[in-house]
Amino acid sequence: EEFNPPPPLPYFKKMETWNEGESSNDSELYRGQSGPLAVRNGVFGNALYKAFVAAGEEAGYGATGDYNGHRQEGFGKMAMTVASNGCRASTSTAYLHPASSRSNLTVYTNALAHRVLFDCASHSTSHDGGPSDQSKTKPRATGVVFSSKKRGRCVAAARREVIVSSGAIGSPHLLQMSGIGPAEIVRKLGVASLVDLPGVGENLQDHLELLLQYTCKEPVSLYSSMSPLAKLGIGLRWLLKRDGLGATNHMEATGMIRSDVGIEYPDIQYHFVPLVISYDGSSSLREHGFQVHAGPNRSKSRGRVEAVSRDPATPPEIRFNYLSHPDDLVEWRKVVRLTREIVNQPAFDKYRGNEIAPGGSLESDDEIDAAVRRGVESAYHPCGTCKMGSGDRMDVVDSDLRVYGVEGLRVVDASIMPRITNGNLNAPTIMIAEKAADKILGKVPLPPLHHPVWMAQHWQSTQREYAPRRTSGGVAQRVH
Repeated sequence: EEFNPPPPLPYFKKMETWNEGESSNDSELYRGQSGPLAVRNGVFGNALYKAFVAAGEEAGYGATGDYNGHRQEGFGKMAMTVASNGCRASTSTAYLHPASSRSNLTVYTNALAHRVLFDCASHSTSHDGGPSDQSKTKPRATGVVFSSKKRGRCVAAARREVIVSSGAIGSPHLLQMSGIGPAEIVRKLGVASLVDLPGVGENLQDHLELLLQYTCKEPVSLYSSMSPLAKLGIGLRWLLKRDGLGATNHMEATGMIRSDVGIEYPDIQYHFVPLVISYDGSSSLREHGFQVHAGPNRSKSRGRVEAVSRDPATPPEIRFNYLSHPDDLVEWRKVVRLTREIVNQPAFDKYRGNEIAPGGSLESDDEIDAAVRRGVESAYHPCGTCKMGSGDRMDVVDSDLRVYGVEGLRVVDASIMPRITNGNLNAPTIMIAEKAADKILGKVPLPPLHHPVWMAQHWQSTQREYAPRRTSGGVAQRVH
């Protein structure tokens, strides 16, 4: 509960410097002005960005001046972590680099953690209700065994605590190799089971995306910038001025909508790109086009991470179990049909060509299901495998991010999320780290901010705010 809204807002504000000024009437309430992470909107110069936002409004969803502010639902500009020098603002550049000269910080690159070390003179072997069980002495984390290319095998001793921040895949993997996790899995590795925590590695979640791609009838997409000469010009401009197309992620427009009546807040997220290109950039359409990255934010499917060897260089078995819950495909049908309805609005009439993917002829449930199974991709938002909770059997850490059943060990990363966030993971993960830092240092937490959040007034009976300019066949909707 300590991490649920509204308490996290002060830490979201603490971590960022919002470089858009008063982009909405309430920016000062919801946005930080002096944090280490630079956040801003794109230039929004391409006509297709504007068409996408206008189409979302024409479809009846309304606009938002800042989806991270008072109102998430609607269409508008999408923020990015890009600094004023045109470079990506990451946790490395915003947090680690400024601290690199500190005497109490040593950074090892190309290093691999092997296991966490414990003082196991006397210890409990099961979760047994978490911190409420005071009858047993718990193992205490005393350090980490790791190896690096420069120094080989090393031991880092801990005077106070060990903090694991290896991500939703690496953190449960490391805990299992250290004897913390489902006892059966740990013993298969030939490792002594220190604490039987069945939740370690379970509850794996992710966001999936499907690219709905279209040709563009007007030569206004980024295809004009894909030639070697154009790319050279973009690069030279970035080197000289640190702006232009080299200083953006090209996802400058977004939308957040509710998929059906009775849904209180958005469960579908959009990223818009004025180009047809694969997610990894390996292939692109050789003509003008655009694409909508679309996907549901709250999949019910759950996966797991399981160590298969005590050798830390051996990858764990990772099973996301995508689309395994029967409700997932039902939600995806809504995603595809609602997205097509948005792109079919008048704002796109002068630009919209043929639907390339998944293909305009695919309309039945079975056809859409097959297209989704064939075409979805990970949005690279894994989380949930060391979930935080009050001490239930599947919980791994408490609200202070301390691992149950041991002392001196915390997990601080996206793996502690009980449920995946209703949007991208980068900012929430940094917020978790900011709040965890105060807990670790024993600081008084920042006071909560109880600013209002916009919710659709008639969400129980309507799927959107007002009637769309143009409806598409097969889209069920109710509007107020």
